Amino acid sequence: MYRNAARLLLVLCALLALSGCAGLATRDPVQVNLVGLEPLQGEGFELRFALKLRVQNPNDHPIDYDGLALQLDVNDRTFATGVSDARGSVPRFGEAVVSVPVTVSALSAFRQALELGSGADLDRLPYTLSGKLGGGPFGVQRFSERGTLSLPAAAGGNP
Repeated sequence: MYRNAARLLLVLCALLALSGCAGLATRDPVQVNLVGLEPLQGEGFELRFALKLRVQNPNDHPIDYDGLALQLDVNDRTFATGVSDARGSVPRFGEAVVSVPVTVSALSAFRQALELGSGADLDRLPYTLSGKLGGGPFGVQRFSERGTLSLPAAAGGNP
Protein backbone atom coordinates (compact mmCIF):
# COMPACT_ATOMS: atom_id res chain seq x y z
CA MET A 1 0.00 0.00 0.00
CA TYR A 2 2.80 2.44 0.93
CA ARG A 3 4.68 1.49 -2.23
CA ASN A 4 1.71 2.35 -4.46
CA ALA A 5 1.18 5.65 -2.65
CA ALA A 6 4.88 6.47 -3.00
CA ARG A 7 4.81 5.66 -6.73
CA LEU A 8 1.69 7.75 -7.23
CA LEU A 9 3.30 10.64 -5.35
CA LEU A 10 6.46 10.30 -7.44
CA VAL A 11 4.46 10.31 -10.71
CA LEU A 12 2.46 13.35 -9.58
CA CYS A 13 5.64 15.23 -8.65
CA ALA A 14 7.17 14.41 -12.05
CA LEU A 15 4.05 15.64 -13.85
CA LEU A 16 4.02 18.84 -11.83
CA ALA A 17 7.69 19.44 -12.57
CA LEU A 18 7.15 18.90 -16.29
CA SER A 19 4.16 21.22 -16.40
CA GLY A 20 6.16 23.83 -14.50
CA CYS A 21 8.98 23.62 -17.04
CA ALA A 22 6.50 24.09 -19.87
CA GLY A 23 5.48 27.38 -18.27
CA LEU A 24 9.10 28.50 -18.42
CA ALA A 25 9.21 28.33 -22.21
CA THR A 26 11.92 30.47 -23.69
CA ARG A 27 11.01 34.02 -24.49
CA ASP A 28 12.67 36.38 -26.89
CA PRO A 29 14.71 38.99 -25.04
CA VAL A 30 13.25 42.46 -24.62
CA GLN A 31 14.75 45.24 -26.71
CA VAL A 32 15.72 48.34 -24.74
CA ASN A 33 16.81 51.57 -26.42
CA LEU A 34 18.10 54.75 -24.84
CA VAL A 35 15.78 57.51 -26.12
CA GLY A 36 16.33 60.49 -23.84
CA LEU A 37 18.14 62.10 -20.95
CA GLU A 38 16.71 64.88 -18.80
CA PRO A 39 18.55 66.67 -15.96
CA LEU A 40 17.32 66.23 -12.38
CA GLN A 41 18.27 68.03 -9.16
CA GLY A 42 21.57 66.60 -7.87
CA GLU A 43 23.09 66.65 -4.42
CA GLY A 44 26.65 67.49 -3.46
CA PHE A 45 29.18 66.08 -5.89
CA GLU A 46 26.80 64.09 -8.04
CA LEU A 47 24.81 64.65 -11.19
CA ARG A 48 21.30 63.22 -11.59
CA PHE A 49 19.40 62.47 -14.78
CA ALA A 50 16.16 60.83 -15.79
CA LEU A 51 17.12 58.23 -18.38
CA LYS A 52 14.29 57.48 -20.82
CA LEU A 53 14.18 53.93 -22.15
CA ARG A 54 11.95 52.46 -24.83
CA VAL A 55 11.22 48.85 -23.89
CA GLN A 56 9.95 46.66 -26.73
CA ASN A 57 8.36 43.28 -26.10
CA PRO A 58 8.67 40.89 -29.08
CA ASN A 59 6.73 38.15 -27.28
CA ASP A 60 3.15 36.91 -27.48
CA HIS A 61 2.56 37.61 -23.77
CA PRO A 62 2.73 40.93 -21.89
CA ILE A 63 5.70 41.49 -19.62
CA ASP A 64 4.79 42.78 -16.18
CA TYR A 65 7.70 44.37 -14.37
CA ASP A 66 8.16 45.48 -10.78
CA GLY A 67 11.40 47.43 -10.50
CA LEU A 68 14.29 48.17 -12.80
CA ALA A 69 18.06 48.42 -12.38
CA LEU A 70 20.61 49.59 -14.94
CA GLN A 71 24.18 50.64 -15.58
CA LEU A 72 25.38 52.97 -18.34
CA ASP A 73 29.00 52.63 -19.44
CA VAL A 74 30.61 55.27 -21.67
CA ASN A 75 34.04 54.65 -23.21
CA ASP A 76 34.15 51.28 -21.43
CA ARG A 77 33.88 52.95 -18.00
CA THR A 78 30.93 52.98 -15.65
CA PHE A 79 29.29 56.37 -16.08
CA ALA A 80 25.87 56.17 -14.42
CA THR A 81 23.81 53.70 -12.41
CA GLY A 82 20.18 53.77 -11.42
CA VAL A 83 17.29 51.88 -9.91
CA SER A 84 13.55 52.42 -9.90
CA ASP A 85 10.73 50.71 -8.06
CA ALA A 86 8.32 51.54 -10.90
CA ARG A 87 5.72 48.96 -11.82
CA GLY A 88 4.16 48.53 -15.20
CA SER A 89 3.50 46.31 -18.14
CA VAL A 90 4.79 46.14 -21.68
CA PRO A 91 2.00 44.80 -23.91
CA ARG A 92 2.46 41.75 -26.12
CA PHE A 93 4.19 42.80 -29.33
CA GLY A 94 4.20 46.34 -27.92
CA GLU A 95 6.39 48.93 -26.28
CA ALA A 96 6.52 51.35 -23.37
CA VAL A 97 8.74 54.28 -22.38
CA VAL A 98 10.16 53.98 -18.87
CA SER A 99 11.98 56.71 -16.96
CA VAL A 100 14.76 55.74 -14.53
CA PRO A 101 16.64 58.21 -12.31
CA VAL A 102 20.40 57.67 -12.60
CA THR A 103 23.34 59.05 -10.65
CA VAL A 104 26.69 60.11 -12.08
CA SER A 105 29.42 60.46 -9.48
CA ALA A 106 31.72 63.48 -9.61
CA LEU A 107 34.73 61.19 -10.09
CA SER A 108 33.09 59.44 -13.04
CA ALA A 109 32.14 62.76 -14.65
CA PHE A 110 35.68 64.07 -14.11
CA ARG A 111 37.27 60.99 -15.73
CA GLN A 112 34.96 61.27 -18.73
CA ALA A 113 35.73 65.00 -19.07
CA LEU A 114 39.47 64.26 -19.04
CA GLU A 115 39.05 61.68 -21.81
CA LEU A 116 36.91 64.04 -23.86
CA GLY A 117 39.51 66.78 -23.43
CA SER A 118 42.28 64.47 -24.62
CA GLY A 119 40.96 64.21 -28.15
CA ALA A 120 38.16 61.66 -27.88
CA ASP A 121 35.88 61.55 -30.92
CA LEU A 122 32.73 63.40 -29.82
CA ASP A 123 30.76 61.93 -32.72
CA ARG A 124 31.41 58.32 -31.71
CA LEU A 125 31.40 57.78 -27.97
CA PRO A 126 30.71 54.09 -27.41
CA TYR A 127 28.20 53.21 -24.70
CA THR A 128 26.74 50.07 -23.21
CA LEU A 129 23.43 50.03 -21.39
CA SER A 130 22.72 46.91 -19.34
CA GLY A 131 20.24 46.03 -16.66
CA LYS A 132 17.15 44.11 -15.73
CA LEU A 133 13.40 44.46 -15.42
CA GLY A 134 12.29 42.83 -12.19
CA GLY A 135 9.30 40.54 -12.25
CA GLY A 136 9.53 37.87 -9.59
CA PRO A 137 11.76 34.83 -9.27
CA PHE A 138 11.25 33.61 -12.85
CA GLY A 139 10.18 36.84 -14.52
CA VAL A 140 13.42 38.82 -14.57
CA GLN A 141 14.16 40.16 -18.04
CA ARG A 142 17.81 41.12 -18.57
CA PHE A 143 18.80 43.51 -21.34
CA SER A 144 21.88 44.97 -22.94
CA GLU A 145 22.32 47.55 -25.68
CA ARG A 146 25.43 48.93 -27.35
CA GLY A 147 25.67 52.06 -29.43
CA THR A 148 27.42 55.36 -29.92
CA LEU A 149 26.59 58.77 -28.55
CA SER A 150 27.18 61.96 -30.50
CA LEU A 151 27.94 65.09 -28.50
CA PRO A 152 27.86 68.57 -30.02
CA ALA A 153 31.26 70.04 -30.87
CA ALA A 154 32.68 72.61 -28.46
CA ALA A 155 31.77 76.19 -29.28
CA GLY A 156 34.51 78.27 -30.86
CA GLY A 157 36.14 75.33 -32.65
CA ASN A 158 36.72 75.02 -36.36
CA PRO A 159 33.59 74.33 -38.43
